[in-house]
Amino acid sequence: MNQISLGTRLFIALGICAGLFLVAYLLPWMLVPAYAVLATILTAAGVESYLLFRVNDGVTAQRDMTDRLSNGDENPVSLHLRSAYRFLTAITVIDEVPEQFQWRDMRANLEIGPGESEEVRYSLRPVTRGEYEFGQIILLVSSRLKFIRRIYRWGEPVAVAVYPAFLQMKKYQLLAASNRLTEIGVKPIRRLGHSTEFEQIKEYVRGDDYRTINWKATARSNKLMVNQYMDERSQQIYCLIDKSRVMKMPFEQMALLDYAINATLVLCNVAQNRHDKSGLLTFSKNIDQFLPAAKDPRHMRTLQEMLYKQETEFLEADLETVYSFVTRRIPHRSLLVLFTNFESQSAMRRQLPYLKRIARRHLLLVVFFENTELSDLLASRPGDMKGIYVKSIGEQFSLEKRLIV
Repeated sequence: MNQISLGTRLFIALGICAGLFLVAYLLPWMLVPAYAVLATILTAAGVESYLLFRVNDGVTAQRDMTDRLSNGDENPVSLHLRSAYRFLTAITVIDEVPEQFQWRDMRANLEIGPGESEEVRYSLRPVTRGEYEFGQIILLVSSRLKFIRRIYRWGEPVAVAVYPAFLQMKKYQLLAASNRLTEIGVKPIRRLGHSTEFEQIKEYVRGDDYRTINWKATARSNKLMVNQYMDERSQQIYCLIDKSRVMKMPFEQMALLDYAINATLVLCNVAQNRHDKSGLLTFSKNIDQFLPAAKDPRHMRTLQEMLYKQETEFLEADLETVYSFVTRRIPHRSLLVLFTNFESQSAMRRQLPYLKRIARRHLLLVVFFENTELSDLLASRPGDMKGIYVKSIGEQFSLEKRLIV
């Protein structure tokens, strides 16, 4: 009965009354019971209408969520409901989520006692960056009689921007801090003699590298003293994002470009927290945007705004242009993380000479993507001839990918 609408419920009740009156026409002694049933139904409907409509704001609703959504992550949304009625109310909640989600049946059924509050929670996972518009919160309220239903509409349409995965950025930001790592059992490792940035002079303890002994400090203090060094900081890390057509390929409803953007945001944020400098370069046929490496507190905000606007282009990437630009604009040796994708050896061979030239001047790390659906196909056992052919083709693609690596 909970699945039957209130209008249908009232229509059924009136149909029963009509049937009783029809029987009363044939059997006159049934006329009094028919009038009694009709009067009961109309009285119940009138009482319920009075109870529901005598209060202006019987049930209030408010949506609680962040001012922006994280692309590719589950973003929690909460609806806070409060009843001002003095009786138990049955409520159907409908939230008008953005059309990009294509979620047309977002509703929840619950009951709220007199003067009580309830919370409805759900999550949304956007797969494209951009602006999403939420509508109103619709409440369908009825009493236990469930003959009449009152409709409430709360809130105004609001636009929310979907940014690259800042939730993942916050997650790895916590892991990047040494004091947080110690809480989960990870201890910092002292690297002795592997860097040249001086930190302090300290007293020698067993296990210190004897090659770092400071003889002048030892003579002054009459104790064996050693120089302590720390990892070099303020190193430059650049993320190079390919925006050509190969990054348009979808996977789990997200384009490869979005995965590259999310990884770039996380990597640059970790670099910033480790006192290194991070920069960005996006390109396809030509250089699109360039952000010099820096570690200013406002740098991450600028990086987010740049990544928010990136879109793929239906052109082939030109790494020769990238090599010329990197040679002119990044003179110091840096770590370059190149996000791209190769689906064939011929495509890789066309770009390999320029990758080698870049690698002579910088430390180059090329990141491309593995098709996990192809891996699942190779792990399956075909049951017919068509499945054998499909798996054979998959093996050929997998072999070519390994040869590219």
